Amino acid sequence: MKQLLAGLLFLQAFFLQAQNYENSWTGYFSYVSIKSISEGNDKIYAAAENAVFTYDLSTQEIETISSINGLSGNSISTAYYSETFGLYIIGYEDGLIEIIVDGDENIVKVIDILDKQTIPPDNKIINHFYEYNGNLYISTGFGISVYDLGALEFGDTYFIGDFGSQINITQTTVLNETIYASTSGNGIRSAIVTNNNLIDYEQWTTIIGGGFVGIQALGTELYTARNDNVIFNITETNGFIQVANYASTIVDFGVTDSILTITTKNTIHSYIEGFELQSEITSLPNFEYQLQSGYSFNNVFYLGTIETGMLAIPYSSHEVVQVLPDGPLFNKPFAIDASPNQIWVAYGDVDLTFNPFPLTKKGISNYKNNSWNNIKYDSLIDILGVSDVNDIVYVNINPNNPSEVYMSSYQKGLLKIKGTTSILFNETNSPMDIPGGNEDLGIRIYGSDFDREGSLWFLQSRTNEGLIKLTQEGQFQLIDISSIIEAEEELALSKVAISREGYVFFGAVTNGLIGYNPTTNEFNKIAEEVGNGNLPSTDIKALAFDNQNRLWIGTRKGLRVLYSIGNFFEDGEDIEAEQIIILEDGVPQELLFLQSISDIEVDGSNNKWVSTATAGVFYFSSNGQETLLKFTKDNSPLPSDNIIDIAIDHSTGVVYFATANGLVAYKGSSTAPQDDLENVFAYPNPVRPEFFGNVTIDGLTAKANVKITDITGNLVFETTSEGGSVQWDTTAFGKYRVASGVYLVLITTDDNLLTKVAKIMIIR
Repeated sequence: MKQLLAGLLFLQAFFLQAQNYENSWTGYFSYVSIKSISEGNDKIYAAAENAVFTYDLSTQEIETISSINGLSGNSISTAYYSETFGLYIIGYEDGLIEIIVDGDENIVKVIDILDKQTIPPDNKIINHFYEYNGNLYISTGFGISVYDLGALEFGDTYFIGDFGSQINITQTTVLNETIYASTSGNGIRSAIVTNNNLIDYEQWTTIIGGGFVGIQALGTELYTARNDNVIFNITETNGFIQVANYASTIVDFGVTDSILTITTKNTIHSYIEGFELQSEITSLPNFEYQLQSGYSFNNVFYLGTIETGMLAIPYSSHEVVQVLPDGPLFNKPFAIDASPNQIWVAYGDVDLTFNPFPLTKKGISNYKNNSWNNIKYDSLIDILGVSDVNDIVYVNINPNNPSEVYMSSYQKGLLKIKGTTSILFNETNSPMDIPGGNEDLGIRIYGSDFDREGSLWFLQSRTNEGLIKLTQEGQFQLIDISSIIEAEEELALSKVAISREGYVFFGAVTNGLIGYNPTTNEFNKIAEEVGNGNLPSTDIKALAFDNQNRLWIGTRKGLRVLYSIGNFFEDGEDIEAEQIIILEDGVPQELLFLQSISDIEVDGSNNKWVSTATAGVFYFSSNGQETLLKFTKDNSPLPSDNIIDIAIDHSTGVVYFATANGLVAYKGSSTAPQDDLENVFAYPNPVRPEFFGNVTIDGLTAKANVKITDITGNLVFETTSEGGSVQWDTTAFGKYRVASGVYLVLITTDDNLLTKVAKIMIIR
């Protein structure tokens, strides 16, 4: 039985080399929540929620490491630096382990625990790392795994619960050739560390029952922290001797350089052998914080807070140095919008039924001029002059005035920010009202869109006057929608999109797609099933008009397109949304069949970015027939396959993705069309031998004719721009790579009034 168990539990070493994406992606992660702190190589390593940063003790320089550099983007649970091997080891809640080697850009991904089928997912969390004699003892939710740091491979795994069961190990330590393991509810267990048969649970002895936060060897002494915040010194002669009892929950318990550091939610204490107090911090005047990790090194406390980053405080001092990389407030962006060289981020939240409870009371973030301006929820009144604006779920920058942004609160109304001033439109200063006076319901504002006259159209759920127009002059117009849907019974109204003609289309959860003609005050709607609109679901999640005035519709169960909206309001017309059929291995398939679509954005080339709740993001050609790119967590820096929102900076082509685990941006190449050809340029230029991508010709007008010839006039490429840029794969019409030399780019606007010539140097 024991031999069978040993074979079953052994973890074979398997790792992958992570990829670096810095050339084409940018990460915008929050580092305010510090899960674990370590020291090594004259640096402090701080592990945040799903990324890490280093703080150089000599230069005070900060460097970040995230999914852009090859980290997974998963939720970090603990981390440890091995001075002996020059390795920084990161443990995750799902069992993944990643190892960063000093001076090596590669990140090793160790997936043995993550992929182990015999371990339940909830038990795979990495709780603690302890290094002893070249081995790393990994405390997990199922037991103890041993990892050889020199060979970078797993050894044995110990299931030390009763009868070899899986139990949650919080920490391990070694003292006098005995290994001790603390558990969350099964006491403290010990064994001889040199015993070659530690996979046999019978070799382990329970020395006390109960639940323990951790166990640490301090010099020749052994200390443990119990779940009720009591600290014991464990001795051979006197057993368990209580030495401290903290009023606050212990969140971190560790020994480094003969210093025992005990961190609670609001205090930190350091002790030397004999449990002699060296220093402590019980409060920080004029500083609000809550701790979740702590570390002592060289007579300095490093405090890992939940929302303030890392605080460095010398012993016996209250001089606080906040160490925090620039970034947004949180790693849970829910709504974003971008305009030239800026992005706004909001952190509200609603579930699938548009229920905002429990209420999300978070602030907002604005990235501009290469830095973040964060406004916390509690600071809204001081900075913007508004208070209690919770659950901001939609962001819309005025395309005619990038300094003006509108944000939808799914309980408090419509927030307008213009420069340094702001106003919250609600029942006190606008025609909007709280349905039935229900304060819990509130004013539930969601999607919005600007028409060509600069008026903002937006939606309020649970009221008959659910479609609202706000003009540039600040005048409100409330439109009664009760003739087309029973608004009080509709769970929620979602997204808005406005056509060239000024038709207003908006989505609902149970009523499908509704259209409104402001000129005639007519409504119409389509829903599920052929003959009734052919939507795959009535739950509309995304709406976008493309450059050909076609309406792309994303639902909870797939994608549809309205190719013509001219007859949407005609009596007797059967309006049918159409699926896109593609050939997959020669078999016709519906594009994004049954995928839950969260957003659709159209770039400068009329191509479509489509995000999903479970499958990452897709980049389709203008007609949807060709998948140009597909990004998932496995092949890109996306920290999650749940993409909540997309925004495009049309001046640069940068595409922002708000995911369930953070914000990242892809350096796209499709920009908005220009008014002339004055700023045409090609990049990269010159094209060097090591480059194998596409050359982008940017700064074009719409529908510009682009021809590329060699120096003798032989045509090698020709296309018409959809937006402000085109790409050339440096081949002659896709047949063969062109030779070294100078190539001429001949550009003519669609009206033949403007021309431009550029040059591209190819070096093979």
